[in-house]
Amino acid sequence: MKKVLFIALSMLLAVSGFSQEKQKKAKKEKTYNEKGEIIKKGWNFGPLPVVGFDADLGFQYGLCCDIFNYGDGSLYPNYKYKFNFEASRYTKGSGVFRFYSDMPYIVKDTKFFVDLTYFYAKKYEFFGFNGYDSNFSDPISYEKSGYNFINRNQFRFVGSMQRPFFGVKNLNWTAGLAYYNTKTSRIDLPGYEDQTTLYERYVDKGIIKENEKDGGNTTQIRLGLLYDSRDLRSDPTRGIYAEATLVGAPDIIDQKGYSNLSVTFLWRHYIPVYKDKLTFAYRIGTQNVLAGETPWYMINNLNTMFFQKMYTEGLGGSVTMRGVNRNGVIGEGFTFANVELRWRVVGFQFINQNWQVALNPFFDAGMVTQKFREKELIESVNSMEESLTLYEGDQEGIHTSAGCGLKLIMNRNLVISADLGRALDNRDGQKMKTFIGFNYVF
Repeated sequence: MKKVLFIALSMLLAVSGFSQEKQKKAKKEKTYNEKGEIIKKGWNFGPLPVVGFDADLGFQYGLCCDIFNYGDGSLYPNYKYKFNFEASRYTKGSGVFRFYSDMPYIVKDTKFFVDLTYFYAKKYEFFGFNGYDSNFSDPISYEKSGYNFINRNQFRFVGSMQRPFFGVKNLNWTAGLAYYNTKTSRIDLPGYEDQTTLYERYVDKGIIKENEKDGGNTTQIRLGLLYDSRDLRSDPTRGIYAEATLVGAPDIIDQKGYSNLSVTFLWRHYIPVYKDKLTFAYRIGTQNVLAGETPWYMINNLNTMFFQKMYTEGLGGSVTMRGVNRNGVIGEGFTFANVELRWRVVGFQFINQNWQVALNPFFDAGMVTQKFREKELIESVNSMEESLTLYEGDQEGIHTSAGCGLKLIMNRNLVISADLGRALDNRDGQKMKTFIGFNYVF
């Protein structure tokens, strides 16, 4: 790990030096748009130390670099293509190595997206299936006891593309391939050796099956339609982004009978309230299995063609319901919503870059709409003790949270984010949670 970080640091320092030379040259040639912003041209490098915080994961540290190409500047603040590298870890025992690229103009009328990521997590949350159906009133502090933790490692590859749909303005057809290799086991950290975990009880009762308890391989074929009328990608002030994706997951590698077909729908809407200073933004998402069976370790994966947050799992945590326990609301089908008011308070220029400071008060909500293995959960109840710890009954409802965020935005593309959220029901989390990282959640 130290060797990897040393190599990455050396590369970022070299890139930074090159970037500074480019910036010195740009100062002599810079031009401005009607808003007084510097029009970025050519390559723009953003090497940064990764210093973040996630209430569920701990403090984050490492290195990253955003690389943009703006071409001749005619597209600014949009870019021709973008590359991102990151190597970081969290103090609660997880980490990530990631490369992704967003290339909307590298080929005419074609957008490409590639993501290669390796996650490891020594304390990955598992609260059971179907939201409130799993007994959320257990008084045990899961962070201290380890009862709700597992060990999970995952390699992810996602490759997607989009092209215009028969010349209809803003409408595109999309296609993609994805591959996940997931490994799961009981928590394996000092101090938890004698702790019986919820994961082990699910395995013991057959709710998590023997042939899937250690994880497995998942291959996905994705087809869809995408409508995008946003003015900007990372910090839009107006427009609609709607994505409907059909996902087939043939069990061609493990051949354990976990082939399935699912559909995901996302709707994002950005409504200008006052010029480009104040924007009302909301997102509605839903995902359901149409046929087949999904292995337990994939039911919380949100199957989207393109994503701007590193983690694409829910519900709960930093990317769907800020303040609700991460993975606290998982089922075979789910729906969620996010509402934000984005106020760009002030703009300024610093180190030859355009900056903005923004606030975003928010409200998040979600619930399980298609239950996962409810029959097995019911059958597992053979005593009062089991009914209290594994299955609560048909009690699922809407999980909610609220809070406010602070954003520092560079060139309308790189967004440094801090969100502070609190679950509105104590069963979903009993304290205010802070999340510091990159990008808006949508």
